[in-house]
Amino acid sequence: MDRIDGRAFDQLRPVKITRYYTKYGEGSVLMETGDTKVLCTASLQEGVPPFVKGTGQGWITAEYSMLPRSTQVRKAREASRGKIQGRTHEIQRLIGRAFRSIVELDKLGGEYTIWIDCDVLQADGGTRTASITGSFIALVDALNYMKREGIVEEIPLINMIAAVSVGIVDGQPMLDLCFEEDSRAQVDMNLVMTGSNKIVEIQGTAEGFPFSMDEMYRMMRLGEKGIAQLIEAQKKALGKDLIGGLPKDGEKNNSGQQEQE
Repeated sequence: MDRIDGRAFDQLRPVKITRYYTKYGEGSVLMETGDTKVLCTASLQEGVPPFVKGTGQGWITAEYSMLPRSTQVRKAREASRGKIQGRTHEIQRLIGRAFRSIVELDKLGGEYTIWIDCDVLQADGGTRTASITGSFIALVDALNYMKREGIVEEIPLINMIAAVSVGIVDGQPMLDLCFEEDSRAQVDMNLVMTGSNKIVEIQGTAEGFPFSMDEMYRMMRLGEKGIAQLIEAQKKALGKDLIGGLPKDGEKNNSGQQEQE
């Protein structure tokens, strides 16, 4: 079947990564996947949450928001409504977990927190996955800053990470859904994986009908292919600044810590 934008079923939207997009963040990236645009910023801050204090470890956490006119109809700022929506909490926790899974927190220079801020400027599907893929670049820039400043002796990066959406639309498994495809998908799934093809998180929901194990594996293979291409785009964007980032023996996962964001 033909897709809205003429892509093949297993084809990503065009990807554009612009580093140093804003002036002040230790890492700042404009991540564009098709018409979805997310500003990803990594900021270093002294101190850690109370449940980490005294452990000698650092922390990585995230905030996510959609600007009022990032969508076709103006979306009110969540702060003006007095509380953060459940979807926003879910995405923030997903982003934080993803990055804690690839950084050795005990080597993060003591009690420092890296804040990952993801601000959706324009939404056309896949905003959470674009946030993770773009924020990885910002995180690496922040870690390189910490090394230059003598805060860390070595870059405590275990692996690379990226994310992509997959789904079933009109019975056809597809990679990297735009909004119109996502809104009529029978199955919607988000996949987060490392540069060594290890799964960090799978979020999959039957929107229209239950799906089979065979269909799930087909979507997983599509996602794996897309993430491999996104990892290559990240490597190209970082160039010689990708210090570390290769899989280490005995890959450690920090994301099992109690989450109290």
